[in-house]
Amino acid sequence: MRLLSAFLVGLIFGVGIAVSGMINPAKVLNFFDIAGTWDPSLAFVMGGALATTLLGYRIVLRRPAPVLEPRFVIPTARDIDARLIGGSAVFGIGWGIAGFCPGAAIPALGSGKGEVAAFVVALVAGIVVARLAQARGAARAAT
Repeated sequence: MRLLSAFLVGLIFGVGIAVSGMINPAKVLNFFDIAGTWDPSLAFVMGGALATTLLGYRIVLRRPAPVLEPRFVIPTARDIDARLIGGSAVFGIGWGIAGFCPGAAIPALGSGKGEVAAFVVALVAGIVVARLAQARGAARAAT
């Protein structure tokens, strides 16, 4: 049941991203082009997502536990450290250059475009490199 639920949520998300046009990197890049062909639609998509999340959390967190899990797992870390700042910067730079974020790139794979596949390969490679660097740093700290 958990797998089916995850599939359905991902499907709804992917359809929403596709319908909103956010799988089109030109639409995203135009949002960042304030002095040129600015397109505010990304702000509306983000605002809608924020409003939905705010409402959803207020409703769901009134329950004693999630439907398919024994308890809620909510992050408690509030530290703003170099890792958070660096990761955010890399994410933003990559998004601004490619016009894709991971959430939009996965549904965009269905378009069959090579640049989407190249982005996803680079994304996975970045994750692997980051995890290797993190493991190496942890190993150095242990010695």
